[in-house]
Amino acid sequence: MQKRFLTMGAAALLLSACAPNINSNHYATSNTGAVGQVMACTVVSVRQVNVSSSDSSTGAVLGAIGGGVAGSTIGHGRGSVLGALGGAALGGIAGNMAQEGLTSQTGVEYIVRLDNGTMRTITQGTDVYMQPGQRCYLLYGEQSRIIPAN
Repeated sequence: MQKRFLTMGAAALLLSACAPNINSNHYATSNTGAVGQVMACTVVSVRQVNVSSSDSSTGAVLGAIGGGVAGSTIGHGRGSVLGALGGAALGGIAGNMAQEGLTSQTGVEYIVRLDNGTMRTITQGTDVYMQPGQRCYLLYGEQSRIIPAN
């Protein structure tokens, strides 16, 4: 029984650690070979932001299952049922918190002014940091990002 609980706990942690890579130098394989568009622009504003997964269901579900299994080993009869319910509730909360903590990232929100005068905003990872006034390129298509103009 303990082995099953440990396996479920490990699965929950592995699945919740699958945070998307938000850095500007990361491309999905589906983006390679795809044609995107480029617009020249200037950075107007920069601020640090927190980026987190909008889907916390995987961690909560796996935590509830693991907690329910672990809780069911407590007591006999009614005690086992109550232990399973309590374990599922606590496991769901713990799984949700674990996934949220593991998928949370620091990002940078940029506001840029395109050469035609319009403004755009984009949030991306911290691998490339630009300053206000710096010239850059807005790359857009399936995934958008800004990179420094060299």
